Amino acid sequence: MSVSKEGIGFIGLGLMGQAFTRRLVERGYQVTGYDIVADKVRAAEGHGVRPAASPAEVAQASGVVLVCVTSTQDVGQVLFGAGGVAEAAVRDKVVVDHSTSEVEATRTMAARLRSETGMGLVDAPVSGGPPAAAAGTLAIMAGGDAADIARVAPVMADLGALTHMGPVGAGQTTKMVNQILVLNNYCVLAEALALAEAGGVDASKIPDALASGHAGSNILKALFPRMIRRDFAPTGYARQVLKDLDMVQSLARDLKVPTPISAQAASLFRIMVAKGHAELDGIAVLKLYDGKDHV
Repeated sequence: MSVSKEGIGFIGLGLMGQAFTRRLVERGYQVTGYDIVADKVRAAEGHGVRPAASPAEVAQASGVVLVCVTSTQDVGQVLFGAGGVAEAAVRDKVVVDHSTSEVEATRTMAARLRSETGMGLVDAPVSGGPPAAAAGTLAIMAGGDAADIARVAPVMADLGALTHMGPVGAGQTTKMVNQILVLNNYCVLAEALALAEAGGVDASKIPDALASGHAGSNILKALFPRMIRRDFAPTGYARQVLKDLDMVQSLARDLKVPTPISAQAASLFRIMVAKGHAELDGIAVLKLYDGKDHV
């Protein structure tokens, strides 16, 4: 059974959810959305999302339900709490969790959802942030049964490039690999910029100057100019960076894998959050490297 463009649900209408739903509406889907914050629902309504009163109502109106919320606990509440998706279960529906969630908890929730309702769960965290969600260029790393992946693949194709990494939980494991590479890089970029500025180098030339060498990267090109401007308006939040780095550490402990660089990055972000910068973008870690306190 293919997914029509008549019934996609979306739960979690924050920065990513707004970009996701705008893209889906533009691609011709009828999107039903829910968030616990009424203002976010109204914002999504402004670009064509039909509001729902609960996750269960979203599921009732939708063949595929996409979820993008802050924490693993939030995912559990969306699925199994009062008014949750499980209350509106129909066997041929599939939930896609775009949140960054704990691996073992994801496997447990998928098994419970299947057992209690017959619904499938695909864990499909993403990389690229709101700009990539709005443009349909997300990197989507997915775990799940082959049949469930096939069920949601047409929708995912309108959002970005999906890679099926393995069974349920494989998407979240891959996202932890992504977070090691990306979030540690925030600290590396901040350190590099602080040194460039202290040394009197025109830092704005750094991305082009290094582009053809091994230091060239998407993240250098995209984020270094914003860091130079001290543009810390959030496309994601520092508190979420810390949450994800703590999840990296937890998974690494379970797998007995050393991750000392990620542990240091987590310490830096813990200081940053303690200093009151939790709601700034993760690149605001630069504040710990220099004396310029631009907000």
